[in-house]
Amino acid sequence: MTIDIAAFLFDTIKMATPLIFAALAALINRHAGMFNMGIEGMILCAALGAVTFAHYGGSMITGLLGGIAVGILTGLFIGFSHLTGKTDLYLTTIAFNLMATGGTVFVMYLMTGDKSTTGAAFRSYLVPNIDIPLIKDIPFLGKVLSGHSLLTYLAFVSIFLVWFLLYKTRIGLRIRSVGENPMAAESVGISVTKVGYIAFLLCGLFSGLAGTFLSMSWVSFFMKGMTSGRGYIGLSAQNMANGSPLGSALVSLLFGATTSLATTMKSQTKFPTEFLDMIPYLATILAIILTNIYKINKKRRIEKGKAAE
Repeated sequence: MTIDIAAFLFDTIKMATPLIFAALAALINRHAGMFNMGIEGMILCAALGAVTFAHYGGSMITGLLGGIAVGILTGLFIGFSHLTGKTDLYLTTIAFNLMATGGTVFVMYLMTGDKSTTGAAFRSYLVPNIDIPLIKDIPFLGKVLSGHSLLTYLAFVSIFLVWFLLYKTRIGLRIRSVGENPMAAESVGISVTKVGYIAFLLCGLFSGLAGTFLSMSWVSFFMKGMTSGRGYIGLSAQNMANGSPLGSALVSLLFGATTSLATTMKSQTKFPTEFLDMIPYLATILAIILTNIYKINKKRRIEKGKAAE
């Protein structure tokens, strides 16, 4: 099997883009003390919202804004259920994911008469690809880094923006304070509910960007179940990185590389496609196992050190 390294790395970055957005969405909720498993469904709803707004609004911009708006609305819906309605967050998000899986197909059928894709009924709009001046002319590097979707570059910029938000701003401090000790935060006048809503709003923003990328950059249409577990992989990425924005992005790139490898093997080997489709998810499971083993061993070494003292 021969691999074009430049093309492989280009695809790795492309395939990591929705994972980075999903991981950033998840880690914001994590720092606020809420493990949001509903990101999978939020991304799916945003993907349908993006192509719907683009079609009826007649432009890429309306699609982009529509996808973000749907992501935010779904985030606030889950936030309202949990923070105001006092529902269990895990059960709420599981139910939401199931609702999104069937609900997006139902809404798509109402609008297009098709239960599988909007490709035939909706006009296609794509977020433009950007050629980076100077870099695009550099051999090899230009093939890897230039020519990606505008949303791909936004994903990498967002890594710094989320880090800055969490660690260099007042609202970031409040989010982390609520996540670490909500009762202590409440005692100094911080509204835990308000901070929770802000966290869900930001989570919805990045979920909306992930969904928009899938239906307006990855492809130019919405397809049934097109998230294919990317929301869960994003959750795993931030969990492995312990909530670090940069670490989450690096793990997302690793998972993007496994997806790129599976795609390459499909065209160059005779392995069953069903087995190759397993590779990204198998890599996720193995990575989680290895990460947890490392954490357990580290904890034991610390405990032994304390016992020795």
